[in-house]
Amino acid sequence: MKKFVLAILLGVVILLIFAFPVLAAQAEAQAATTAQAPSVNWKAISAALAVSVSALASAWAQSKIGSAAAGALAEKPELGGIFIVLEAIPETMIILGFVVALLIMIMA
Repeated sequence: MKKFVLAILLGVVILLIFAFPVLAAQAEAQAATTAQAPSVNWKAISAALAVSVSALASAWAQSKIGSAAAGALAEKPELGGIFIVLEAIPETMIILGFVVALLIMIMA
């Protein structure tokens, strides 16, 4: 569990490292075109979090499924097709996270 929490924290730190220069550049461009003070673009941060958190959760689920599949396939190799499907199911979580991020960016 500690590794999972550390992986999530590392993902958030990496996200912030890459997100803030982009947000700062966007705020400077906005301040140059208008007389308003630069503001934080919370839509971009929330969209990035929607994708990154779903990707981390999917990676964690696939690691658990993969280790279980390796053990089961050693005993029953005929179950290979089932485990391929079970490995693909968590990928839908990333797709849904991407859809949520698109909806966040498109809406208001």
